Amino acid sequence: MSKSFRRNVLIAGVIGLGLWVTFFDSHSIYRRVSYAHELDRLTVENQRLADQNEVLATQLDAGLDEATLEEVAREEYGMRRPGERVYRVEAAE
Repeated sequence: MSKSFRRNVLIAGVIGLGLWVTFFDSHSIYRRVSYAHELDRLTVENQRLADQNEVLATQLDAGLDEATLEEVAREEYGMRRPGERVYRVEAAE
């Protein structure tokens, strides 16, 4: 084997190994970067949900007034007062 052939095989092997580690391995750099982006996205969403939970807990601690209770009953559970007619209006797209 000539020296240049060995050098070319070595270069091809290093390039192949680099491509394997970067893209194809189960712990590849590409997957690690995508996992890091997903972790960032989930961390932001988790913080948003924690903030929303704090607001809701504060509202629960303050108690529900009659207007809020009626609004939740009507909007979330579709309840109505006896003898009352409810008309659903659907927005046209």
